[in-house]
Amino acid sequence: MELIVNGVHHNVDADANMPLLWAVRDLLGLHGTKFGCGVGACGACTVHLDGVAVRSCVTSLSDVQGKPVTTIEGLGKGGEHPVQRAWKAANVPQCGYCQPGQMMQAASLLKQTPKPSDEQIVEAMSGNVCRCGTYQRIKVAIKAAAEQA
Repeated sequence: MELIVNGVHHNVDADANMPLLWAVRDLLGLHGTKFGCGVGACGACTVHLDGVAVRSCVTSLSDVQGKPVTTIEGLGKGGEHPVQRAWKAANVPQCGYCQPGQMMQAASLLKQTPKPSDEQIVEAMSGNVCRCGTYQRIKVAIKAAAEQA
């Protein structure tokens, strides 16, 4: 099975029903994408499929055949994506576990809605859980990233 992850073509020996999350982490060794709930409810495993945020724990390899997948490692070279810079400037992470998924969801939002309102940010980010409660800093960072782009 061929996967295109972060612009690189990979041939993997895996079942077509395997969740993308496990292929990314276990077969490709990209550990930035996190396992959270396993049912697509928390957002820790968020990646981009064709530029749109998806939950990799409930996305099978058959769903991504021939489509570009971007993980947090491929979001911005050296952390230079506007969302990554804004996250750092706003000191968003506390424990940091959910932050790759948060950033991937935010980057997808900004690609679709370059200047989101507070309501649009809350709506787009509502499926991403942060146990540390950094939601206010996340909103500040998204607004700052929108200004950078």
